Amino acid sequence: MSGASCVNASIEPDTLVKADAASSLTSARQRTPVYAGLNYLRPGQDRPVSYAFQPPPGLPWESAEYELRTVPIRDGRDAVGVPNVDREGFELRDAPSSVADFTDEDAVKADYYAECAELALAVTGASEAYVFDHLLRKSEANRAPLSFGRRGADGRPAANGRIHNDYTEASGRTRLELVLNDRARAARVGRYAIVNIWRSIKGPILDTPLAVCDARSVVARDLVASEVRYPQRTGEIYLATFSPAHRWSYFSAMDRHEALVFKQYDAQLGGVARFTPHAAFDHPAAPAEAPPRESIEVRCLVVYA
Repeated sequence: MSGASCVNASIEPDTLVKADAASSLTSARQRTPVYAGLNYLRPGQDRPVSYAFQPPPGLPWESAEYELRTVPIRDGRDAVGVPNVDREGFELRDAPSSVADFTDEDAVKADYYAECAELALAVTGASEAYVFDHLLRKSEANRAPLSFGRRGADGRPAANGRIHNDYTEASGRTRLELVLNDRARAARVGRYAIVNIWRSIKGPILDTPLAVCDARSVVARDLVASEVRYPQRTGEIYLATFSPAHRWSYFSAMDRHEALVFKQYDAQLGGVARFTPHAAFDHPAAPAEAPPRESIEVRCLVVYA
């Protein structure tokens, strides 16, 4: 799939979010960071397992234990240098979408996938882009403690409050062959990467934004391969243990016209960001009347010439 032409469209104001609440949070940004809790994996455990569906009788949803660490999270809008997907592992783009209703799966697959493919090419400089899945999320209306993002009563996954990276060294390599569906061609591919494209679908995000960790501050020993079990398959992701070296960022009041692009895997072994741990967090300055965060994330494989 090559990137299709991106069709920009004006977005109607979202009536669910008061403009003054968004502007208040935005104007409150300072060069000093927000201090908030992030859920790190407690070190020294067996290989963690989590379930994306009701686990078998007697087994917990998550086998691992986590520790909530209060860390500084800087607003990426205040960064002295603009973050870059190959350096820090993430960047924010102004990228309006033609899709009016992101719950319309046909429109998402027909139109938004093409827009995301084009955006991925523009951000990464790759020559080919293949969007292979998407996920809608909605944070818990009762502001329950953030968990692994299990599905709520409406069937939509909640915000994921566990620090994780969607692909490991092993599962990143596996994904290439699955997406291309051509083992011989996959064997000939040199550099490829997987990026996540994340955006709000219901106005400015005020309550549970997404924090991303500067890839340069993460080392291999911080990442722990972990299983995520689905009804028909088992995936492998990285969870993260705490390090005081980690540098966290978020982008305040992200709106529908913006897209956060971040690296999930890169086959190149040096000189570029390869993994970008991330997690939702409860913003301490979120207005009490802020609606639950609703977002869409798209995963895209890119191949370099």
